Amino acid sequence: MKMTPWNPFRELDELTDRFSRLFGRAPLTQGKSDSLAGSDWVPPVDIVESDKEYLVKVELPDIPREAVKVQVEDGMLRIEGERKQETEEDGKRFHRIERTYGSFVRAFTIPENIDEGGIRAEFKDGILNVRLPKTEKAKPKGVQIKVN
Repeated sequence: MKMTPWNPFRELDELTDRFSRLFGRAPLTQGKSDSLAGSDWVPPVDIVESDKEYLVKVELPDIPREAVKVQVEDGMLRIEGERKQETEEDGKRFHRIERTYGSFVRAFTIPENIDEGGIRAEFKDGILNVRLPKTEKAKPKGVQIKVN
């Protein structure tokens, strides 16, 4: 099992980010936690577990498939990419820009019981689905011990 160093301030950073989003402001610590290092913005992620697999769902609207890279290395799932900002052209002016642009990186420690060779990623309608199939893990045998 890979050990991840504990950062006592990570939870505080995440709490601050949640409050910022609640009140409609940009997160103050954006790009500073372990899974968000080096990011200009952070796409939302859902991670769902079933009996057979883990499913990582990432919202990537308006990003072409070619701009997204998914890799697994040293027990980490790493998803990175970039959303480029449109430029003003003749006859076209922007009155409001609220979406965030730039590069992003999301990294997650994956459990040991994952079949790395069976990992699949599919990109459809702005949603990236990464499927991490589970392997059959040897169940520990119960041993009855007599107490004298």
